[in-house]
Amino acid sequence: QVQLVESGGGLVQAGGSLRLSCAVSGRTFSSYAMGWFRQIPGKEREFAAAIAWSGGSTYYADSVKGRFTISRDNAKNTAYLQMNSLKPEDTAVYYCAAGAQYSDSGWAYDYWGQGTQVTVSS
Repeated sequence: QVQLVESGGGLVQAGGSLRLSCAVSGRTFSSYAMGWFRQIPGKEREFAAAIAWSGGSTYYADSVKGRFTISRDNAKNTAYLQMNSLKPEDTAVYYCAAGAQYSDSGWAYDYWGQGTQVTVSS
């Protein structure tokens, strides 16, 4: 059983920064691609960023490119999402996901965390 636990969400003013963490347990973390998605209530889940199992490849949604950075530490079984220059429209519940495929589609991921709320005030 693979478990993902996000942390690091909170309330921040526009222009501020937050770093989300996703701790993974249960299987070999380094074998999984990792993704970050976000969802606003009443809207569809949206892709934010993904990173290959090796960390050598990353991919970002246009809406976060240049502001967010995804990374991973395979020794700590943890993935990160550094979010800078936050905007009110970044407000959402952020989910991390693990899967065999490196993708911007949620269907490619097999395991999901419970989510962490990020609120950006104007």
